Formats: sequence, C-alpha cells, structure tokens
Amino acid sequence: MNNISKRYPVDIILCAIFSSILLLVIIIDPNGLLRIILGLPFILFIPGYILIFALFPTKKTDKGIDNTERIAISLGLSIAIVALIGIGLNYSPLDIQLGSGVLTVFAFITLLGGVGVYRWYKTNPTERYVVLFDFEKIQIKSVNKYDKILTIILIISIIITAVFFAYASISPKTFERSTEFYLSGENGKAEGYPQNLSLGENASVIIGIINNEYQTINYTVEIWLVDHTNNNAWFMDKINVTLDHVATNKEKKWMPQWEYNYTFNISKTGENLELVFLLFKESTENYDYNFDYKEIIKEKISNSYQELHIWVNVI
Repeated sequence: MNNISKRYPVDIILCAIFSSILLLVIIIDPNGLLRIILGLPFILFIPGYILIFALFPTKKTDKGIDNTERIAISLGLSIAIVALIGIGLNYSPLDIQLGSGVLTVFAFITLLGGVGVYRWYKTNPTERYVVLFDFEKIQIKSVNKYDKILTIILIISIIITAVFFAYASISPKTFERSTEFYLSGENGKAEGYPQNLSLGENASVIIGIINNEYQTINYTVEIWLVDHTNNNAWFMDKINVTLDHVATNKEKKWMPQWEYNYTFNISKTGENLELVFLLFKESTENYDYNFDYKEIIKEKISNSYQELHIWVNVI
C-alpha cells in the first residue's frame, strides 16, 4: 500500500469513491440513516481536504503543511465551503434542495480534486504529500506535546460537530405554518372597497387565500353582516375551496394562489354595518339567511382561523 500511495494520490481517490457511494445511496434511499452517516464526512471534511490538497500538494516543507494543520484547516474550510454553496443555491433557480446541494458539493470536489491531482503529479515525487497506510503497524507520532493537545482538541471538536449535525438531520423539522387571507378592491389593491351603497346595490371585493400550511387544506370562507348599532347579525354566504401547499420564496415576486371575485348586495339598511369574512380550515354548518344570529356571532368570530372585515353604509 505504501508503494501505491507514492505512485497515486490514494487519499483523493478514496474521497472520490466515498462521494460516489454517497450519491448512489441518495439515489437508492434518500431518506435512510446511511445517507446521514455518509453525509457527515462529505460535508464536514472532504470539501476542505480537497481544497487544501489542491493548494498544498507537497509534504511538510517550506511549501507544505503537516498532517495536524491539514486536518484542522480541512474541517474549518469544509464548513465555510458548504455554507457558501448553500448561500449561492439560495439565490439561484435551483434553490436549496438535497439533490442540488449534494450535486454542487460533488462538482466542487471533482473540480478541485482534478486540479489537486494535476498539481500533485507536477510536483517532484520526493516532495509530494503522501498518505501512507501501514495496517501491520499503525503508530501515531507527534512532534511535541502541543501537537498532541491540538490533535485531541480537533478530534473532540469533530465528534461534537458530528453529533449535533446528526441530531439536526434526524430530528423532525418544524416549519412556520401559515395561511395568507386577504381582501382587495375591484382594482386588485388594498383600497377601493365599497363603502356607500344603496339597498340591493351590487358591489364586489376580491377574496384571496394562499396556503403555506405544508398540507392540503379544505378552507371555508363565511360572510356575515353585523349591525353593531342594533345588535344584529345575519349570515350572507359561504365559499368552499381546497388548496394544496405552495412553497414561499421571499426573494421572488409575490404570486397569488387563489382569488375569488365576490359580488354581493345588502338587503339591510344602516350606517357602519360590518361585513365580516371568516376563514375556517374545515367545513362548517349551514345557516338560515333570514335568521338573526346575534347570540352566536361573537363566538363565530373568535373561533374562526382568521377574520377580515370592511365597513359599509347602506341607504
């Protein structure tokens, strides 16, 4: 093995094989535990090690670095490289996904690995950095006690980082669940709502819903008319709609998911009548259009998922 190491960059070949195995595991079982186990060195060590190999293909001389420095710097660089790749993907059309992340890191390893191997072969064979494998007699030698202390600290840091990374990968991920419920005027803007109407006159508003709940939701929108002056409440209408989750991207242009042009007319007169739009995440019971529900309207509003309203005068 030692002779082979002197003729070939065995460590880089092993990194390439390891990364290829990880890709195969992700294709076969993307959610398995093996992906997490193999992914730790792929993210925390290999990218930085490949970059250091490309920069320093020589052994410890005036142009090289020793093993302890190489391992320590590789760990720190790997975290920085993966973080920068993640930032780049976040601002690209690919977005941060398992596939795009792994393929981008793999492309980085392949490109820098090729550069490193080229520089390694251009280096004088007597000056090449070589990893020697001697399975018959494995010894760990340090130049001095400071190297020993640094090595121990490095190993502990790697273990702690690996444990936290594995925990974050295995633990169930929590997401901010929300529904965007909005009203707009006929012009599609948050203005121009109907305010002064005649008895029986048609008016319109646009009702909009965006589902960011990470699941399909059967929404119900109830429309109520509330007269606070005389303490009355009448049921006006109900709209049912089923919406799938849509992913949000704050960096991209806002897009509506579902909008409904709701036309209504009011058969009651009064000033400062409140037209209330209640959103529920389930089906609701039916109500009588002519019955006064003043006894339950406050409970209906408090039990709704979201509530919107506009004020109208009807003469």
